[in-house]
Amino acid sequence: MSTTEIFGYAAALLVFLTFYMKTMVPLRLVGILSNCIFITYAYLANLHPVLVLHLILLPLNGLRLRQMLRLTREVRDATQGDLNMNWLRPFTSMRRFKRGDVVFRKGDAADAMYFVVSGRFRLAELGKDMLLGQIVGELGLLAPDQLRTQTLECVEDGEMLQITYEQVKQLCYQNPQFGFYFLQLTTRRLFENISLLERDSAAYRAVASS
Repeated sequence: MSTTEIFGYAAALLVFLTFYMKTMVPLRLVGILSNCIFITYAYLANLHPVLVLHLILLPLNGLRLRQMLRLTREVRDATQGDLNMNWLRPFTSMRRFKRGDVVFRKGDAADAMYFVVSGRFRLAELGKDMLLGQIVGELGLLAPDQLRTQTLECVEDGEMLQITYEQVKQLCYQNPQFGFYFLQLTTRRLFENISLLERDSAAYRAVASS
């Protein structure tokens, strides 16, 4: 077997391995290695179209790997500090609301979560204000029927960043650490809601017994 054939089979094997990668960082690493071997193979075999293709794909895979590693680092930093969504801005779209607007109602189909950029928003049933930098609407993704559990109203003109659940799922798939961050976020929200309900229940019992 010639050296050229060895490189050709090695490149083919790496392409085959990419179908077994479950997360994006290993996939990009194998892709980069595959590009390098394909470039060598195409050069030795004088296959110019293959050579040009992988000369283009190599820097593209490198760019995507760099972006994913940066996202991983930012997710790690976010989970170690206050849970915010500043690092997630590139994956979001901006929405503007006026006072009195209803962002979503309890029982509506849930398909996105939001990050408060400005203004003030209120969860009507809990009477809880969502202020600058807070995330809301994430629990709908985990609800069995994916329906809104609260009504969110705009009480002061403001803007929110929106990210769809489909994008959230893609981020969880591409970067398991984001899934861990999202789990922390939703767990914190659940405990906050439980604390509010316990406080209101205690207040009600105190009034009832007086």
